[in-house]
Amino acid sequence: MIKSSIFAISLAFLPLLSQAAPPPAARQEIAHLIAHLTASGCSFQRNGRWHDATEAAKHIGRKYDYLLKRDLVASSEEFIARAASESSLSSKPYQVRCGDHAPVASAAWLKAELTRYRTTRR
Repeated sequence: MIKSSIFAISLAFLPLLSQAAPPPAARQEIAHLIAHLTASGCSFQRNGRWHDATEAAKHIGRKYDYLLKRDLVASSEEFIARAASESSLSSKPYQVRCGDHAPVASAAWLKAELTRYRTTRR
């Protein structure tokens, strides 16, 4: 009886435990992604307006800080999905445009850089 009660209580708290702060490796990856955006020289569209890379990185950094304070990001992938893919207000996807290239979804752009970063760190 007591064991089943403890098990039931543990299950109730499981969703809360899965939303822990990102481990050090993920924090390093996220810092890299923000720095990569800053240094990219690309333009970043949010809510129909284009912004320079520095301004975009600051905006995404603020969203990341907000999510961290609420334990709502536990991995680099969650960072991309929750802070760097779409507007929290309008739900419109963010776009990245580098040079003369066509704009691409920021999520795809950041995931590609995350993959490249992970591959080169090995």
